Amino acid sequence: MTIKEVEQQIVEEFSIFTDWMDKYEYLIELGKSLPIIKEGEKLEGNLIKGCQSRVWLNAEFKDGLIYFTADSDAIITKGIISLLVRVFSERTPAEIINADLNFIKEIGLQENLSPTRANGLLSMIKQIKIYAMAYSA
Repeated sequence: MTIKEVEQQIVEEFSIFTDWMDKYEYLIELGKSLPIIKEGEKLEGNLIKGCQSRVWLNAEFKDGLIYFTADSDAIITKGIISLLVRVFSERTPAEIINADLNFIKEIGLQENLSPTRANGLLSMIKQIKIYAMAYSA
């Protein structure tokens, strides 16, 4: 599936819910299925700067694709990073760099997060794109 197809799948999943409390519960459930980062990779260098909660993101580059694993100590944040890992993992650096991430606006994610979580979301996206730029060089 392309990034756009995964984004559309996420939009369809979230469209089932009309209430944001239900969407938060769904985010929490998504966080439970996150491919967890290995304990040995929960390093200071893998912490995302700009997040209120602790979010670790690890990237591995294999055969031209970037594979992400992550974890967070906050359940909603864990759900948010799980969405980003789902969209971006197993992609080429160019795909990640050129992604528009329309699903965030379409599901209303950024507007329905607290300002600190919204900043954290932007920090997560920024870090993913930094990894992609580093691997594309």
